[in-house]
Amino acid sequence: MHIAILTFDGFNELDSLIAFGILNRIKQPGWRVSLASPSATVTSMNGVQLQRQVSLDGIETFDAVLVGSGIKTREIAQDAVIMQTLGRLDPQRQLLGAQCSGTLLLAKLGLLEGVPGCTDLTSKPWVQEAGVEVLEQPFFARGNLATAGGCLASIYLAAWTITRLVGREAATEALHYVAPVGEKLEYIERAFGAIEAYLPGS
Repeated sequence: MHIAILTFDGFNELDSLIAFGILNRIKQPGWRVSLASPSATVTSMNGVQLQRQVSLDGIETFDAVLVGSGIKTREIAQDAVIMQTLGRLDPQRQLLGAQCSGTLLLAKLGLLEGVPGCTDLTSKPWVQEAGVEVLEQPFFARGNLATAGGCLASIYLAAWTITRLVGREAATEALHYVAPVGEKLEYIERAFGAIEAYLPGS
């Protein structure tokens, strides 16, 4: 099971790395989480430089793809080469999630037609201009598409991804590990309260 977190220049560290850390709590054979980028290195909105783990080649082969956010998302949405590559994403075969301004990229790809989404307050007007109804809530999913709004909502996106791919117990254990001491049950309940209605069978 290979999960990619799309990470572009100007990325928001919280949006990409919180999900990356939580997803990597799963220790199962074949489970792999990678930061994916079109360039060998990317620099965050605050100057943190990361080396990509995988390129965007073969993006259609990942089991799940989470689209991170950042201060250059609108520029990325205008990059024909990157958008053509992202156009190979397929919610019929993959779990697709977007964090904050990453929702704009899913919208520009036409993946959110008729599907409302979540995003951060700064990105809200851009996503609306792209024709997507923006919800005033931190998380929404329909089928294999999920969006989250607000940096710390990446916890919900990670929990949804783990639950869909491995199961509720695995997601609970991952959340329990990262949650603050003395507040672990509250954090787990809050996370599942946000994603429960959007899980299969709910």
